[in-house]
Amino acid sequence: MEIKDIKLKHGLFLAPLAGVSDNAFRRICRECGAEYTATEMVSAKALNFKNAKTFNLVRTDECELPAAVQLFGSDPENMESAAKFICDNFKVSAVDINMGCPVPKVIGSGDGSALMRTPALAGEIIGAVVRSSSVPVTVKIRSGWDESKKNAVEIAGIARDAGAAAIFVHGRTRMQMYASPVDYDIIREVKNAVKIPVIGNGGIFTADDAQAMKERTNCDGVMVARGAFGNPWIFGEIAARFEGREYITPTGPEKITLIKKHIELMVFYKGEKTAPPELRKHLSWYIKGYKDSAAARDRINRSSDHREMLDIVSEIINRN
Repeated sequence: MEIKDIKLKHGLFLAPLAGVSDNAFRRICRECGAEYTATEMVSAKALNFKNAKTFNLVRTDECELPAAVQLFGSDPENMESAAKFICDNFKVSAVDINMGCPVPKVIGSGDGSALMRTPALAGEIIGAVVRSSSVPVTVKIRSGWDESKKNAVEIAGIARDAGAAAIFVHGRTRMQMYASPVDYDIIREVKNAVKIPVIGNGGIFTADDAQAMKERTNCDGVMVARGAFGNPWIFGEIAARFEGREYITPTGPEKITLIKKHIELMVFYKGEKTAPPELRKHLSWYIKGYKDSAAARDRINRSSDHREMLDIVSEIINRN
């Protein structure tokens, strides 16, 4: 599939994940087969204020590309100037507009999935970002606000007409948050309604889930979110399924090698003091399901030494 001049073999996307999809995790997922990644959500307002912490969210390395920066905001001028600033100052393959985040803090300001309740404003924002961007602009939406207002097809049409290069559709409403089920029908309806690429999102935790998404929606690609937590190898598993070949599960030592690299990257990007607290969730996800993982997770959460954390994880994986 292609998003303008961005060519992808299978269309395997890592979702923008607040507090998770930082440089280190994006690089790990790329190594495991993700073909395209996205940053954590970036506030257009904070970016326009030249907030240093926000700059760190936007930065991408050459080895991560293709990668998108995901912007959120509900003021067209703010979004336009933020997109221009990103394109002028950072290495980025695309700008993605967040119209899907369901958390109260975001929608309370009229941002994220709240924009699906104001289609005219959504169109203004997309058009403004397209005008100011030198890279493709994509939009991430939900099926709708609630069961009574599933307007993904309408918003997708507005996005297409405003110049969006692709649409990511999370097959749940805002009111569902992340609860099942995923609505494949609405994703298929969006795919049938617009001629730009449509990527299906929601409920992808296995290769079976990815295959079901493709078959039931005819989408151009799949976006993995929580399914990559502790399992970046999912991208390789999905690729094997799409190619009709056997997937070989990584061995314990292979997993430990990748986890060690993840730790090293976190320390590289964030430093020895900041990295350990942020590593705790990742390492807990890596050992989920292993025998004695609860006790190991407790030890990880009490540790502030990334070397000790690796020892704990290695011990659990080697023992199983």
